[in-house]
Amino acid sequence: MRDWLRLLHTPGLGPRRVARLLEAFGTPAAALQADARAWAAAGAGGSPCEGGDVAVREAGVDADLEWLESDPRHFILTRDDPDYPPLLAQLPDPPPALYLVGDPAMLRRPQIAIVGSREATPQGLRIAERFARSLASAGLTVTSGLARGIDAAAHRGALSGPGGSTVAVVATGPDRVYPSAHRRLAHRVADQGLMVALWPTGTAARSGHFPQRNRVISGLALGTLVVEAALRSGSLITARLAAEQGRSVYAVPGSILSPLSRGCHRLIQEGAQLVESPDDILEDLAEWLGVGGRSSDPAPPPDDAASLDPEHERVLTLMGFDPVSLEELLQRTGLTVETLSSILVLMELNGRVASLSHGRYQRLDAGTHTT
Repeated sequence: MRDWLRLLHTPGLGPRRVARLLEAFGTPAAALQADARAWAAAGAGGSPCEGGDVAVREAGVDADLEWLESDPRHFILTRDDPDYPPLLAQLPDPPPALYLVGDPAMLRRPQIAIVGSREATPQGLRIAERFARSLASAGLTVTSGLARGIDAAAHRGALSGPGGSTVAVVATGPDRVYPSAHRRLAHRVADQGLMVALWPTGTAARSGHFPQRNRVISGLALGTLVVEAALRSGSLITARLAAEQGRSVYAVPGSILSPLSRGCHRLIQEGAQLVESPDDILEDLAEWLGVGGRSSDPAPPPDDAASLDPEHERVLTLMGFDPVSLEELLQRTGLTVETLSSILVLMELNGRVASLSHGRYQRLDAGTHTT
């Protein structure tokens, strides 16, 4: 293990150069013993640590080993380990090592990635939670990136169902949580699932880490589901990486008026499978699950608009499913400001309407409720 860590802590070595060194020399120990000329001949560039770099490298190795030994739930899985995820190993230049917190068995289960916008709508968050809960209850481990918005909703949805499991691939070292607001969620994931880091201890989040993290999210999974995404977003990058990796890509359609639907619509135009329910995904992946392709999670409750006060039902119908301003809703309903505001407050308390920024409101379909 120490030789693996020495290689990982050698400045300038990424997954591609590590792969070339291992191909040329067979083991990390042999690569470390080679000189700069041999490294250049192997196409790895750079050179073995010398002088002061050796002390820095050894300090990093010691920190990793101290972290590894500090908790029985801490693991470091290298590429030569038989438990290294086989789907990830199929990728060109897979990560040389995975830093794990939680249950490594999660990596041997069939996984579905769920990703989407950090600035998700209330409807998008509920859809992500519902899909995650149903897919996890059916035997898929839900994989995402612990980011705000859809990622967090996917992790929470997976953990809310019976026997549900989730994997979070993070853009930091294994001893950091980003964003810090998700510290409690990260602990839940580690307790009931698995945290996966690609960088050594002490590594903070950096912009260049997120594309690499996204590549691993899609690489671990049989398919990637995008719930909401703008045209220029990391979620679309993850989906396109999944397609390049030969994995399935799914997208939830939305309103043509919503900027967060445009990314999903673009993916569908490019060949992603349009999905309206978790069963669409389960049927597509039935051979991996060994089941008939139907969710074992209870069906979501039917739209209960008929049980509302007639005036509330009319407001809900006139609201539609797109965000709408109070002024527009006043025009549609013909109600006074006082009456409409009172109805909106009651429906928000009942979970039927969400209050958005800039004085807008959005209907929350009863079919997207989670328990």
